[in-house]
Amino acid sequence: MAFWLMKSEPDEFSIDDLVRAPRKTTPWFGVRNYQARNFMRDAMKVGDGVLFYHSSCPEPGIAGLAEVSSTSYPDETQFDRKSPYFDAKSTRDKPRWMLVDVKLVKKTRLVTLEEMRAAPALENMATLRRGNRLSITPVTLAEWKAITRLIG
Repeated sequence: MAFWLMKSEPDEFSIDDLVRAPRKTTPWFGVRNYQARNFMRDAMKVGDGVLFYHSSCPEPGIAGLAEVSSTSYPDETQFDRKSPYFDAKSTRDKPRWMLVDVKLVKKTRLVTLEEMRAAPALENMATLRRGNRLSITPVTLAEWKAITRLIG
């Protein structure tokens, strides 16, 4: 089992949206970074743990726990000319962008970025490194345990 931190802007899709989603599951669409895509395509497995992270908002942080609930498959938004995620170079025969489904485990209190930075066990966490802009990053077992302790 692996662990991941997956960022979402709450005005695009929040933990509350996941709580309200049918079957409390959503496709993790719109990722347009090759490394993040590769994590979903090549490394994520059904049952992997997910830290649902609110980003680009007044108070960023971990807002819930989820799990990967599907193997990867093509992100349909890449084919939709009306979508902001449309990719003219992508074809159905050779899709460029993949996604996985994510299922809610539980909404939690917000573990703020400030709290995360203050936790010694998280000092090497990929998301907290200067210059990291990836929307999906791996999380170690030790980091996962530290976050779940912070959640309470």
